Amino acid sequence: MLVSDERYACRPGPGMSLRRLRLLTGGESHGPKLTAVLEGLPAGLGLDRGLIDDWLARRQHGFGRGGRQRIEHDVVAVSGGLRDGRTLGGPLVLELANLDWKSWAEVMDPWTTDAGLAADRAVTRPRPGHADFSGGAATDQLADMRNVLERASARETGARVMAGAVCAQLLARYGVGLRSAVLQLGPLVVAEGPPSWDGLAGVRSDSPLVTPHPDREEALVEAVRAARAAGDTLGGVVGAVVRGLPPGLGSHTHWDRKLDGRLVQALVSIHSVKAAAIGAGLEVAGRPGSEAHDPIRLVDGRLTRDSNRAGGLEGGVTNGEDLVVRAFLKPISTLRRGLPSVDLPTREPGATAWERSDVTAIGAAPVIVEAMLALVLADELLAKLGGDAIADTDAAWKALCSRLEPWWRPE
Repeated sequence: MLVSDERYACRPGPGMSLRRLRLLTGGESHGPKLTAVLEGLPAGLGLDRGLIDDWLARRQHGFGRGGRQRIEHDVVAVSGGLRDGRTLGGPLVLELANLDWKSWAEVMDPWTTDAGLAADRAVTRPRPGHADFSGGAATDQLADMRNVLERASARETGARVMAGAVCAQLLARYGVGLRSAVLQLGPLVVAEGPPSWDGLAGVRSDSPLVTPHPDREEALVEAVRAARAAGDTLGGVVGAVVRGLPPGLGSHTHWDRKLDGRLVQALVSIHSVKAAAIGAGLEVAGRPGSEAHDPIRLVDGRLTRDSNRAGGLEGGVTNGEDLVVRAFLKPISTLRRGLPSVDLPTREPGATAWERSDVTAIGAAPVIVEAMLALVLADELLAKLGGDAIADTDAAWKALCSRLEPWWRPE
């Protein structure tokens, strides 16, 4: 479907999740590689490969991860859209090799016709909480749900993180920064309520579970050990804060262009995320309006707020305050001890099978949350600024800051 608005001419209509950028990811968990194709970046944007690799390393981090993290060593490769470290204006093509492919090459060979190989590792007992049954029903692949789980695997987030790291570099060019951390692991709460920028400043890169309070981490580590011993898994809560966004990103006019809706959709699209909150969205539901909103004051000619319960968004549009979100992750659905299920070919009850998996992936979740935030926010910023060349985007940014100068200015 095409829309008549000239800003969207020859581009997919509002049913698409992005306005200026377009991201496609390809590949399976045990295929040869993952690919991210990011279209819509202005030409001339300088990129630091080391920063992308740093984000990929963060995605592999975290106490409680499975054996695959000892096999993979994720580094980005670029096969299109970049020269001399600068974008060319065409699609940026990023690749991430699956080193575990060599152990699955025969089973996952795209051209094999050996039914015996496929049957050897066929998945016939759907895991509760996973896409096995629902995806198999949707695609008529219930006879072997490996065809579903290979794509539904959280390994796909490696492609998103590469693209998100690129988008974060675009945002950083205009003074926008991101922070994130684990706020809760299973029943253990590290930090209550919505996070703050300063509250996330204490997260260390070597933190076993990426928490803002290192003194509480040993209890979290012990909880993961206990879950591993019990053959169980754990979920949790991740918080993130974005600083430096100008007011006016998003839309108050259409439901599908409201930034709060787009951000929540992006967050709950992450594997295991079942809910998301903006600002104090959970806490203010039970309060009166006098205790739910953020009074506006004029101090030295600038608008300031006494609080940030709205989390930086009002009416689907940024208001210049820090953007604050939380993502709520269910426990991983692959349990060592298994869960009750049914073998679909035989119709016999039985426990789900276990393949190498994490006890918890909560330590990897913060960077994935940042990646999805960066993708959507970079898209909104580019939709606002435009520009086929980065020099044009820079000029539009300066003009926007000048227009907002009476009330807001970048840090």
